Amino acid sequence: MTRNLLRRDLAEEITARVLDGRIAADSRINEVHLARELGVSRTPLREALIGLADRGLLVSAPNRGFLVPPFDPEEARRLYPLVAELESLALRWSSPQDLVGLTGGLDRIAAEMAAELDRQGDLSTLDDRWHALLVSRCTNPHLLRLIEQTKPLLKRYDARYFGGIERSRESIDEHLRIAEAIRVPDLATAAELLVRNWVKTLAYLDDMG
Repeated sequence: MTRNLLRRDLAEEITARVLDGRIAADSRINEVHLARELGVSRTPLREALIGLADRGLLVSAPNRGFLVPPFDPEEARRLYPLVAELESLALRWSSPQDLVGLTGGLDRIAAEMAAELDRQGDLSTLDDRWHALLVSRCTNPHLLRLIEQTKPLLKRYDARYFGGIERSRESIDEHLRIAEAIRVPDLATAAELLVRNWVKTLAYLDDMG
């Protein structure tokens, strides 16, 4: 295993722990304990932590090491419209013909989401797969990198605040409508529906505020 691959794997594992709450919000990361738990030395762990701090998932605090930032509703209100516009832009920068070829796969993942919801399971992985497939034909690697770096910041709020059967069923229906608009093809409508799918989630945050 190369050093760069090890660092990437470490970053993915730490990200997963932040998102699922194993490393709690507003807490300090104990590098000694975490390195021992992950079976790595401090050097690659620190490199991974620095990278995650550069991406905004962690905060580097003088004399305190690395912290998981607290939940901030204002951050959520900034992130959801941002991811919405980034994914919408990726959609508009994709070939309509290439996108039409994705609609069968998008519908299959949406069907898996509906089945998983009936089992009262977790839809997050399937939702990630659906959105990753949707933007997979975008030819701008810089835009895709921005999406990849920004979405983990938003997923913290998904896991903590949002969800529920009613909203999940509504979201699945929105996914199907986006795929249908692409199939027509009507990318303008698809992009509008995509933005609405992301931004509508903020209403749930406002209801709790």
